[in-house]
Formats: sequence, structure tokens, C-alpha cells
Amino acid sequence: MSTFSIVVMQKVLPLSDFRWLALPPLSFLLLLVGLPLSRLLYEGGLAFSPALLSDAYLQWRLGWSLLQAAATCGLTLLLGLPLAWVLAHFEFRGRALLLRVLMLPFVMPTLVAGLGVLALFGPHGVSGLNLQDTPWLLLYGNLFYNLPLLIRAAVDGFDHVPASRLMVARTLGASRWRAFWRVEWPVVRPWLASALCLIFLYCFSGFGLALLLGGQRYATVEVEIYSLVAYELNLADAGALALLMLLLGAVIALLYALIERRLARPDKRSPPLRQPVQGWPQRLLLLACLLVLALFAAAPLLAVLLRALLADAAAWQVLLQDDTLLALGNTLRFSLLALLLATLLGLLHGLAARSSAGLRALMFLPFMVSPVCVAFGLLLAYPAYSATLALLVAAYALLAYPFVAKAVVSARDALPAALPNAARTLGASPWRVFWRVSLPLMRPALRRGMAFAAATAVGEFAVSLFLSRPEWLTLTTLIYQHLGRPGAANLEAALVLSSVLLLLALLAFMAIEWPEKTHARTS
Repeated sequence: MSTFSIVVMQKVLPLSDFRWLALPPLSFLLLLVGLPLSRLLYEGGLAFSPALLSDAYLQWRLGWSLLQAAATCGLTLLLGLPLAWVLAHFEFRGRALLLRVLMLPFVMPTLVAGLGVLALFGPHGVSGLNLQDTPWLLLYGNLFYNLPLLIRAAVDGFDHVPASRLMVARTLGASRWRAFWRVEWPVVRPWLASALCLIFLYCFSGFGLALLLGGQRYATVEVEIYSLVAYELNLADAGALALLMLLLGAVIALLYALIERRLARPDKRSPPLRQPVQGWPQRLLLLACLLVLALFAAAPLLAVLLRALLADAAAWQVLLQDDTLLALGNTLRFSLLALLLATLLGLLHGLAARSSAGLRALMFLPFMVSPVCVAFGLLLAYPAYSATLALLVAAYALLAYPFVAKAVVSARDALPAALPNAARTLGASPWRVFWRVSLPLMRPALRRGMAFAAATAVGEFAVSLFLSRPEWLTLTTLIYQHLGRPGAANLEAALVLSSVLLLLALLAFMAIEWPEKTHARTS
């Protein structure tokens, strides 16, 4: 390419800010979210009737959706902040591995998590407690997913506390509690607020977990939208509720984007020195933290595996059936194609969103809208493509690429500005700076985003209910079919298939996010 062409491209498409790269992902969002949702609203009459919210039944659904999301935020903060403080301040064997696998619950398919919670606290659960038809079942499921998210965010926040400031406070006689409240809390608070925004958004717009654990009384608005569309074909009320969910979700997403933009700065951390665990009080404190993590983050997964291992030998024959082999092949194929598309879109969106709070908020547009309405809207907007593989893969990628975009944005925020500037000073073009300097530094974060995207695609459930054809059977839809049939044999078959899905999500996560070299700072 000539020098003149490079100069012209830099004038028309300024590579230094990358904002022009948002055009493909924004077009994708328009085609996969904007137009389908608009078509659904059009078919429903394009009207939002205030009388809809005067219905006592829908008031309860909306109120419970808000309440369970807010209660989950409160419980995760109450449990997660002390756990994060311990993990951030003490060094012990296996700490790095624990922080790495801590996010595994977050990428588990909703069907696996739901069955795990039922295997613990449902009828005939291994715990002996039957919490079915109570609000605690859904709240526990929400904690399983979101407690690790808050802990990781809080640990990152504690790592940004300047070591010198904390040492000065302790030297001047401040107790641990006073040092936390006066020095650490102001630094950690924005990180907690950012995580709580995501947790509220995930719980408020979640579908699969609420469908399995909410029951008839404690179902959320997302489940109500699914019932209105799938069983009653009431597009007017479904579209109005989806629009209301979109508006509320947009407020939370914009708040999250503003907080993240405030936190965006090059990574110049000098975290406090972690202390080795010494003495029985500290050992007991660490043991208590590990037990809490095991109860909320590991117990449902272990319950699924235990119930599957205790199933009759006949239940394991489901793995040899033609439907299972077909579902396994389709799951792997669809997930791989969706991962490739999600990685491309997420990388472009993440690079473009650094300097724009609006673009940061739009990353979470797939989480703001009802996945049921998106899937049904796709059928209405593109009837000629409703039975095509391209539309199914695109819908999978839609729900997966925000994880890649978020990881890329966070990595770009942490990049030291001196390195790209030095490369530019030495004559490197913007593309060469990105390829040789920025991208290698962002690669670990990109792998993490891809790991979450891959696990999300493997366990995708809501879209598959609408867009999957019989020959496109996936593991999630097959498990749901078994759960919908009566008899203990079908339940055991669903548990066996859920254990396979669990292992697939685990492999997808670990295969991409392989271990990185870390250097612990200990006193």
C-alpha cells in the first residue's frame, strides 16, 4: 500500500481511536435485535397500554423480578465482600488456581445449574431440604451464578489499593477494620458497583434459571413473556413487557458503562503485600471462606455429578442413543461456528468502545432484551431464513459476543499508553502498533472472553427452543425434552446428559483459557 493511501485511510478512518470498527457489530445488533424486536412490537400493535401494568398478576411478576434481582445483589455483597477480602489479603497454596476456577459456575449452562439446585434442594434432594415452590430456590440459583462474579471484581478492586497508602494507615495505628473503611473501601466501591450492575442485569433478564426454579408463583417477567409468546400468541402484551424490560435494562447497562469508563485507566497497580496464612484463627477463617464457596459455587455441580453416578445403568444407555449423538455433534458444531463469529464481533466492538459510554452500554444489548422475544422476532422478521443454519449461529453469537467485547474493553483500559506511543514514535503505523504491541498484551483477556463465549454457546437454551429444527437437536433441548416427560427414568437420563453438558462447558472454558504465568507478591 502506498504512503498516500495510508495517509488517506488515516484521515477517513482514524485507526488510532478505532471507533469506526463499531460499524459491523452495530449493524449486527440492528439486524439481530433492532429489526426483530421492532417487528414483534409491530405485530403486537406498537402500543404500550398503561392498563397492562394495572393488572395485579403482571404487577406481581414485575415486582418479583425486581425484588429477586435486588435481593441477589444484596446477598452477593453480604457474602462476597468478606470472601474477597480474605482472598485478596492472604497467600495460600492453590490460591491462583482457586481464582481461576472461581468463574466456572458463571459459565455453566442454566439447565445444568437448575438441575444441580433441584438435586440439592428439590424433591428427594441430597440435602434433605425441599425448597421447591419457595423463593429461596431461585435466589440460591442466582447466588450460584453471581457470587463468583462479585468476588472476582472485589479481588481486582482490592488489588488496586495502593500498598503505600495501606501501609501508612497501619503504621499510624489504624486497625484492620479502620484501614478497610478509610483506605480500601473508597477504592473497592466502584468495582463493587460495576459488578452489582451486571448481577442485577443478569438476574432481572435471566430466563432459563427462572423457568426451572421459579415455578408457577415465582416465575419472572422473562418466563411470562415466554408463556405469552409460546402458548398464548399474545404478541401485544409480550412486546409491551419486552419493551419495558429493555428500558429498565438500558438504564442499568448505561450505569455500568459509566462506572467502567470511570475505572478505565492504565494498569499501574502496586497491590498490598499478601500475608501467608499463619495461626489457627487465620486458618479457620480461610476454611470458613472455602466452605462458603463450596456451598454456593460447587455444591450444585457436585450434586449433578453425584445424582448421575447414582443413576441406574439403564439411564447411562441414553449416551448411546441416536438422538444423543446427534445432539452432541450439533452442540459442538454450532458452538464452534458461533465462537468464531462472536470473537470477531466482540474484538471489533471492544476496540471501538473504549472512548464511548454509549458503545460500552450497547455491548450488553443482548442481555437487555428478552431472548424469547429476540428469537420469536427473528422468526417474524426473517421468515425465509427461519430454518437456516446461518440464523441459528448468528443468534448463538449474539448472546456470546458481549463477553469477548467486555474482555477486550477491559484489556484496552489497562494498556500502558507509553508502549503504543513509543512504537508510534519509532515510525510504526497504527495497524502495526496494534498487531505487534497492543494485541499481544490483550491476548490473555481475549482468551478469557472467548472462554466465556464458548461456554455460553455450548449451554445456550432460550434461542434453541425457537430456532432449532428436529435435525438440529442440541444437548440443552434434549435435556429439556427429558425433563418434560414423566417418570424417574427421564429425570435420570436428564441428569446424565447434564453431566455431559457440564463437562463440555468445563472443557470449552479450560481449553481456551489455559494457565498463565503469575507472580505472587507475598510479605
